[in-house]
Amino acid sequence: MGHRLVAVEYGVGRRIANLTLNRPEKRNALNIVLLRELIAACRLLNQEPDLRVVIVRGAGDKAFSAGFDLGDFASGDTSGTQLGFEATEALDRLNAITIAAIQGHCIGGGVVLASACDLRIAAENTRFAIPEIDLGIPLGWSGLPRLVREFGPALTKELVITCRPFSADEAKSWRFVNEVVAKDQLDARVDVLAAEIAKKPRFGVLATKQQVRIASEAMVATHHCDLDRVLIAAAGADDESRATMRAYLDR
Repeated sequence: MGHRLVAVEYGVGRRIANLTLNRPEKRNALNIVLLRELIAACRLLNQEPDLRVVIVRGAGDKAFSAGFDLGDFASGDTSGTQLGFEATEALDRLNAITIAAIQGHCIGGGVVLASACDLRIAAENTRFAIPEIDLGIPLGWSGLPRLVREFGPALTKELVITCRPFSADEAKSWRFVNEVVAKDQLDARVDVLAAEIAKKPRFGVLATKQQVRIASEAMVATHHCDLDRVLIAAAGADDESRATMRAYLDR
């Protein structure tokens, strides 16, 4: 199965699938079309009866994802707020273990998508950042509660408010990524981990995923998408926020 902006390929026996964000010329920026295709791809993957593992990758060698495509936001299309939330939830609720293979740039919405994956392996050249405030918009897509669960409240506030980039090694020290490997070893390491998990009894693995998800939701719920929409709409009406975005787009 293939999509123009989201590609899905199955391994032998259809126990493992590769889901690729496929806009390498735009550093896999998440536009409206890609988000819709991602939701549709997750829906189809959930119909695979023996699927065990989904590897989430970014096409090319420059980025996992550069985040939400601000061209769509600047055009006045506000559907990206809801679609980003739905895409993140769709990844989170896949009936398989998801492994994010992260390299290059992992920015904003890309960090949120990675946070929705069960396991994360990063190449040592990965550069993370959450720059939304510097772009004049609050972080959406249920990103803040997800990051609070992963980083804790104080570090989440630091990273989101300062917008400072952070390295793969920092992300590992904060337990956001499970492992850091050399760039040329990323694909091989992820493939080995996926094959190892795919050999496990499917029921027990997915029961564990479900129990951890329930426990995580009890810690910090992620379903308050209405608040995301309200805050992003309010930012669009705020003079300072609007000027900040316009200055960024002009650059």
